[in-house]
Amino acid sequence: MPGTPVADHAPSGNGLRAALSTLDGPLRFLLLSSFLIPLGSFMVLPFMSVFLHERLGMGLGTVGVVLAVASLVQFSGGILGGALADRIGLRRTMLWALVIRTAGFFGLLLALRWPPLAVGALVLTCCGAALYLPANKAYLVHGVDDERRPAFLSAGNAALNAGMAVGPLIAGPFVLSSPGWLFVAVTALFVLVTAGHARLPATAAQQQASHQGLLTGTAVLPFAANALAFYLYFHFQHFLAVYAVERASSTFYSLVLLLCFVLVIVVQPLASGLIRRMPYAMALVAGFAGLAAGLAVLAIGTRPALLAGGALITLGDIVLFLKNDLEALRRSSRSDAVVFGQQRLAAGLGACASGVLGGQLYGLTEHTASTSWFWLLAAVQCLLLPPVLLALRGGTPAHPHPHDDDDEGALRPHDTDGRVPGR
Repeated sequence: MPGTPVADHAPSGNGLRAALSTLDGPLRFLLLSSFLIPLGSFMVLPFMSVFLHERLGMGLGTVGVVLAVASLVQFSGGILGGALADRIGLRRTMLWALVIRTAGFFGLLLALRWPPLAVGALVLTCCGAALYLPANKAYLVHGVDDERRPAFLSAGNAALNAGMAVGPLIAGPFVLSSPGWLFVAVTALFVLVTAGHARLPATAAQQQASHQGLLTGTAVLPFAANALAFYLYFHFQHFLAVYAVERASSTFYSLVLLLCFVLVIVVQPLASGLIRRMPYAMALVAGFAGLAAGLAVLAIGTRPALLAGGALITLGDIVLFLKNDLEALRRSSRSDAVVFGQQRLAAGLGACASGVLGGQLYGLTEHTASTSWFWLLAAVQCLLLPPVLLALRGGTPAHPHPHDDDDEGALRPHDTDGRVPGR
């Protein structure tokens, strides 16, 4: 339903509560699942390098290749998840994804007796994640008007980050001492979540769009902006650990990550209305400026700088990641699930490029100067690369999103000038 003018001008906290108060039972369960699924996953996945190396005896080189492949599958495979949701519907896609992911965690349990199975089990869990997330996001905003979409998406992101934050805290003491019981608990959790998804109301498959290519209708600017945002953000994600542990400790590194999770959980839902109304060019400038400032502060290398840099980077990605998704939905003529899948592909390409190019750059600065230069060079990229994106404006007109009562993720029509109402 269209939002009222009062909601448009209400304080962000009141607007958020008003939007989330309209959540029905199935969507409340989906938000709960958005917490439980990463909770279970992050009881295992952050420790996979240690588990594969110390428990199963794999060499670090092999472990690195396995994790790189798994990450690429988990991110970029989302485009297949969106296409599958177009063909068979959102609920069925989520169910198949959860079945696959549950089988993956059960495979990790079996790998305690047959270690080679661990690689296939890990990739299987990542395949399930790739299929699940586009359908999950599309189901969350199915039939929801433009004004409430940011609140729903940011609430899902907050639940996701809460699960990611709590999972490692629960599992840390058990991952090496009692991995069998840990894998049993996670597998049981996924069985329960899968059973709950089976009771969700079904949505119809969008058969008329199933013949289109995976990249047909891609919103070029949001796709490119998402790839660039993940490329720059994953300099922080990939390489902060080695930098922070060297200058502080592993415990302090965990504290930095916890701060980042808390900021996403608290700030993004409260700021979702403001981010929706923000012009896209302004959001790109503000987001990349936040990344640049945070990366530059990290170069100082002190404990306060690590905390401040992590906070600034997180505030930048809060704006960029949510606004890119909203803008992709606005500009694309494809279903929501396909759009979210395309955005996940962009994220995977950016994260992969960051691992390859950023790794080379970090190694170069480590051997020739100081690793502080790595963060400064990354900050410079945040200032030089975004103007190239803005040059794409004007060549990527917004397309009205299709609306059909039986479509699994249709967006309501926009104003005649192509702008989201209220923006």
